[in-house]
Parts: sequence; C-alpha cells; structure tokens
Amino acid sequence: MGGTDVTDGWDWRRPGGSGAPAGGPVPGQPPPSAGGGTTSPWWSDALADPWRDPYAPAAVVVPATAPTGAGEPEPVTDPDAPTRPGLRQVVLISLITALLAGSLGSALTYAFLGGGAVPTLGAQAGQAPALAQRKPESLAGVAERVLPSVVTIRVASLGGTSEGSGFVVSTDGHIVTNDHVVADGPGKATVVFNDGSTAAATVVGQDPESDIAVIKVTRSGLTPVQFGDSDALAVGDPVLAMGSPLSLANTVTAGIVSALDRTMQAGEPGGPTRYYAAIQTDAAVNHGNSGGPLVDGAGRVVGVNSTIKSLVADGQEAGNIGLAFAIPINQAKRVTEEIIGTGKARRTVIGASVGGTGATGGGVRLNAVEPAGPAAAAGMRTGDVVLRLDKHPMTDPTDLVALVRKYAPGSVVTVEYRRGSARQNTSVTLAADAK
Repeated sequence: MGGTDVTDGWDWRRPGGSGAPAGGPVPGQPPPSAGGGTTSPWWSDALADPWRDPYAPAAVVVPATAPTGAGEPEPVTDPDAPTRPGLRQVVLISLITALLAGSLGSALTYAFLGGGAVPTLGAQAGQAPALAQRKPESLAGVAERVLPSVVTIRVASLGGTSEGSGFVVSTDGHIVTNDHVVADGPGKATVVFNDGSTAAATVVGQDPESDIAVIKVTRSGLTPVQFGDSDALAVGDPVLAMGSPLSLANTVTAGIVSALDRTMQAGEPGGPTRYYAAIQTDAAVNHGNSGGPLVDGAGRVVGVNSTIKSLVADGQEAGNIGLAFAIPINQAKRVTEEIIGTGKARRTVIGASVGGTGATGGGVRLNAVEPAGPAAAAGMRTGDVVLRLDKHPMTDPTDLVALVRKYAPGSVVTVEYRRGSARQNTSVTLAADAK
C-alpha cells in the first residue's frame, strides 16, 4: 500500500514530477509523438478522467475542422481590422451627430437663458395709446361707423359699364350720388353694399346743374348716414373721403379741408354746365369716388365728392394730385329732399345775367337785370358791378353763379356792388327759377 495504487500500474505524481504508465496507452491519453517522446499531458478529456490528479494542470484541445474541399482554405476576416463604412452607416452616424449637436445647442441655450425659460419679447404691456384704441371719435372709429352706409353704384349703358359711389340717406333705400354717375344709364343701376350684397336700383330723380341724383333700392332696415353742417366747416378741419376709387370698394382716405366755397364750373362737351361752390380737400379722390361721402371728424357727411383737378391733357386719364372738390351737404341735402318730394329740384337765381369782369377794381358786371327778379327788387340795375356776395369776392362770372346756386331759394344775401364810382350794399332775397 505505501502510496502506490497497483490496480493500473500508473504512478500518480504532483505537477513537476515524472512518471509513465506501466503499460500501453490509456484510453483518453494522447499517443506518443512521432519523435519517440510523448505529447503534452494536457489532453482534451483530462477533466473527465476520474483517475486524474486534481492538482495537475489541464488543457482543452479543440481539433481543427477538416477542409471540405480542395484548394485554398477559406479566408478568415480579422474582426479587429479597419473596414470601410457603408452608406447606411454614414447616414446613421450623421443622424446621431445631428441629434447630439441639437442636444448640445439646447443644453447651451437652456444654460444661457436661465434654466430653459422662454424670454419675454417686447416691453411690458401697458394701456394702449389713445390713437390705437379706436375710439368712436377716432378716424378708425368714424370709418367703422360710416362705411356700412357707403355703396358702390354700377350703371350699364351702350358705352359700357360705369362705376361710382353713393351713400344711404334713408332706411327705406334712398341713396345719394352724383348726376354724372347715372346720367348715361337707362334709369337703372346695381348697388353693391359694404358687405358685398347687391340690389337693383331705379333712378328717382336727377339735377344735372347741381350734379346730384337720387336712386332707390327695394330694401328695408338700411343704416342712413348722419348729416353735418357744411356751413360750420373751417379750413384745416380733418375729413375722410369714402367710396370705390378705381373699383376698390370700401376705400377710406384722410385729409383736411383745404378751402371753402371754391367756385368752379365743370361738364362734358355737349352736356350740362355744372357750377360748384365746393369744399376743397386734399383727401385722395379718384375716378369711382364720385358720389361718395366726405365725412367730418365726428362721422357726419359734410359733402358729396364730385370732381378733381388734374394736370393731364384732355382725353387722358386723370388721377389724384391732392385737389378734390365736394358739393356742400347743405346744398346736396336740400336738392335731395326736393327730388324725393317732387321728382326734381329747384334752381336758385338772383334774377340777373352776368358778363365780363369789371374794368377796374375787379368784380363781375351784370349784363341784364330782370325787372321783377330779386336783384331788381333790391335796387340793382344793368351795368352794376357785383364786388362781393356775402363777403365772398367776385373775380369771375362763375363765382356769382356758383355761389347763388349754393343757397336755397328764399335765402337773404348781402351784395356789395359798384355803380359808376360809388360802392353800395344791398340785401337780396334769392328766388327759385320758373322751371
């Protein structure tokens, strides 16, 4: 016994010792090498050998796989070798880089802006300035209030379709416009309201010399304008012109009263001669504004936009140069009431015809005085030179006619005139003509 196991004739030793099997090869033990020696004691099934010395080292031998065919062995790719990235990898890397850059930018913004709080843009809100509050008396408030009463008027004729403006003056559909807007039509028109709705209209009556016409639509519940007092206007007062210039509906332009009682005459060749003692304004007025309202700072209509001055030659298209003229509403309202009531308007006269200007000292000369007319009743004679009418100086025959037309029949006016070298004053009660 003495430490030797005689069952298989093998001497077990600890690592570093020597020994050999007493007999032939042991199952599981590698055979001797070709050089006469033996292979390493670390064979692959050593761990399964129940008689193996537990203190001896062991090695696991993995047998190589035999090639399946002839030729060169299958190449093996080194996993550590650098490879060229594919398109998919490039796109993936770019996407990851962009995400990382965005995250970094957001983090920096978060840090610089104090923990990610969104900065407050603009100054602290306070009470809006007066002009931005759109109070009823502001220009915006006036426009909002008046525009629903302003309309576009289209008239079809043999020469085509003309367009102008107008404004509602009664809840039952009466609308005021210029005579020259409907003069060439068949007595009918189309009205386009502020909200875009339309209605057919018929002409109630026209007064070519005052350039006022009244049309009517069959519609109830309309909002009429408020009338102001054109005699109370002063140069410099703010005004708004409303209408459809160049077919641009619901247009509002602002300006001031540039002058009052600007006398002028107008008319187309072959048509009536119209006389105006007009309100002059620099509010922009163009073709299509004709017949629209001129409104004061309180939203009241003080005039009817009618004509403009231009620098273009005859036959050319005229445009705004800041010289527009409106019929005073006191005159337009009177004519409108007469047209609605009787179908026509009366014409105010002084009972005299005028010729040229006075030879010296200005004024306009009376060529003839009607025996039973207002001028004769006031003591005036043929040949007298009218110098002023209600303090308005007379420099051209148009001045006297236009100013007389402004007043209603029955009005009393003061006339300063010259007879020979003597100046005299008289009061004249104007009358309506016989038409």
